[in-house]
Amino acid sequence: MNASAARGRLRVEARGLVQGVGFRPHVHRLAEALALSGWVRNTGAGVEIEVEGARAALEQFLLRLAGELPPGARLESLEPTWLEPAGHARFEILPSAAGAPRAGIRPDVATCAECLRELFDPRDRRFRHPFVNCTSCGPRLSIVTALPYDRPNTTMARFEMCARCRREYEDPRDRRFHAQPNACPDCGPRLAWQRGAERAEGNEALGRAVELIRAGGIAAVKGLGGFHLFADARDESAVRRLRERKAREEKPFAAMFPDLEALRAHASVAPLEARLLASPEAPIVLLRRSRHSALAPSVAPGNPCLGALLPYTPLHHLLLRALNMPVVATSGNVSDEPLCVENAEALERLGGIADGFLLHDRPIARAVDDSIARIALGRELILRRARGYAPWPIALPEPGPAVLAAGGHLKSTVALAVEGEAIISQHLGDLESPAAREGFERAARDYGGLYGAAQAVLACDAHPDYASTRWTLSRPERRVEVQHHYAHVLACMVENRLAPPVLGVAWDGAGYGSDGTVWGGEFLLISEHEFERSAHLRTFPLPGGESASREGWRAALGLLYERFGDGLFELHAELLKPLLQDADARVLRRMLDRGLNCPRTSSVGRLFDAVAALAGLRRRSSFEGQAAQALEFALDPATVENGYTLALRPGAEFGSRSAWVLDWAPLLDALLEDLARGAAAGAVSARFHDALARAAAETAERLGAERIALSGGCFQNAALLERAVAALEGLGRKAYTHQRVPPNDGGLALGQLVAARRVLKRTD
Repeated sequence: MNASAARGRLRVEARGLVQGVGFRPHVHRLAEALALSGWVRNTGAGVEIEVEGARAALEQFLLRLAGELPPGARLESLEPTWLEPAGHARFEILPSAAGAPRAGIRPDVATCAECLRELFDPRDRRFRHPFVNCTSCGPRLSIVTALPYDRPNTTMARFEMCARCRREYEDPRDRRFHAQPNACPDCGPRLAWQRGAERAEGNEALGRAVELIRAGGIAAVKGLGGFHLFADARDESAVRRLRERKAREEKPFAAMFPDLEALRAHASVAPLEARLLASPEAPIVLLRRSRHSALAPSVAPGNPCLGALLPYTPLHHLLLRALNMPVVATSGNVSDEPLCVENAEALERLGGIADGFLLHDRPIARAVDDSIARIALGRELILRRARGYAPWPIALPEPGPAVLAAGGHLKSTVALAVEGEAIISQHLGDLESPAAREGFERAARDYGGLYGAAQAVLACDAHPDYASTRWTLSRPERRVEVQHHYAHVLACMVENRLAPPVLGVAWDGAGYGSDGTVWGGEFLLISEHEFERSAHLRTFPLPGGESASREGWRAALGLLYERFGDGLFELHAELLKPLLQDADARVLRRMLDRGLNCPRTSSVGRLFDAVAALAGLRRRSSFEGQAAQALEFALDPATVENGYTLALRPGAEFGSRSAWVLDWAPLLDALLEDLARGAAAGAVSARFHDALARAAAETAERLGAERIALSGGCFQNAALLERAVAALEGLGRKAYTHQRVPPNDGGLALGQLVAARRVLKRTD
């Protein structure tokens, strides 16, 4: 790698007690020690830092910044974003940014080191108090009911502070000065245990939960933003029982570990992963599972990765310290339903799952699930933005009118544009059930009301059947429809502060296309006001329509039919046997011949499903993206032969209005030849990933694009993401990827905000 390629620029938003405590001089000294240029300045929300230099030095800066704080400084959030070098000559402390801090809502953050020390100090008055917190940690988003964020506007209003807590709260020199959830064992929330007629309170309640989990039972535990279901992660029978009761067939469970040392016995933890696990945001982090792990196979069936997290509330620390073992820590709900937040609700909805309930009497204002992240390209990639991250604002390109974006249908979020900022809600889940849709509507009203934008312009996906779109149709406000993949690309551009022109590569499972077909393999050229579909994957039929998203064999059948026509059923019948199994070939043949319930798609996600089915890895999926994951996990990195080929052909050859079409026929032919000669699935996967990565780069080169934004759910796949970036940079192109906002549909709402403001600016 040449010297310029080894350089980078890192922007860091530091929030917490970081002003007036020598934080900026500390940053200056650290930057100079690592030979980094750039600047640091105070802002209304905290401290903003830009550092530029060698990539290895930037990684060290990020690790040391969190671990070597000056006395008196406390971090509440540390959000890094990687950017291309800007040419800073030296490091300097800049004047503070103009503007007063916005009176917004802060995320819930993990227990800080000082509160943790108090929790386990027998001499401290908060010894073993499960709700210890201060201005640097504890509940925020999950307890606030209105702005401004004062105690009467939180669910702590019901708890009258004792004299000692009141003195701390009113003393500017105390770290609990205006800590709104401040309380102690004398005046704060209390634990309770319920198991049938069995009752207990306080430490005894916690002890009963520990006994139950150790005995192989399932405990429902009320946490920060909702309930978790806890079970011994080493006990196969307990984990299987949890799966059966929760109706969660194969989707991986997250596992919580007492500390990093305990986690390292089960997974490989790199320094950046360790920083992320122990950060104030404390997300679930996807790690490579160790072959020697003693976790039950059913924690993550057939999955070489492990979703791991550390205790992030005082209650979790007390539980895990007493248990001294890893536990499954999964959302307290039945699959596809919203998270339980109220005691009575949990007792009713989780009564058929949990054997006992560890409750408390601090109400939860809104459900906040755990965030999920991974390290890809040597940096953080947020896959689910919730606790710890939401609702910290994202900077928008410029101020504008208030817009409320309704997001998508899966991995739903809502977002609000207020002046020059976007406030993105916590992850709301999939809008498949009435209860989930009620939760979405409540969040949409909630954010509009909290930030005084109840009459905002509405933005939504162009798909007429999305529950989020239907909600906007029921509203009187002005509405702007936004094409799905256009929103994906704009979200990536906002994160990376990119102005047009940009080529967006938007690859996912499905999105409503402007021509009425199912898009998902798109190359969109973004101009100042609109987008142009410059290229796309060659389309193929999906017999059975929507059911193909869970039954990859249908995508494989459609791909084969498009390649071989009706002769498939006679001349290539041997290919169909493992695909069709119990399906009626005659019915499927008629469907394909007549085009009945066989929508055409350009989806790269469905291409992944088809290849996984043909390779014998996954014929059906029990959760979204399972087949694509199986293909990623199977990849053999030792495969060095040339990958398959997707041919770039003029769009007119396929009746497309786009300039170019990526033809998968050469890829399919070579893949079938490999399978016929018995090639291993790992080699097939490696060649397939290489083909997609090279196709993205070669198409960008043919289109003359210099800056390429990669977005959509397919780019959650670290192997695809890293190979695509390498291929683009190998051709002299600059690739931009998601970091703080998910590449999946959890980022749609952000892109919708930008698209709507573009329309309003052009038409008003």
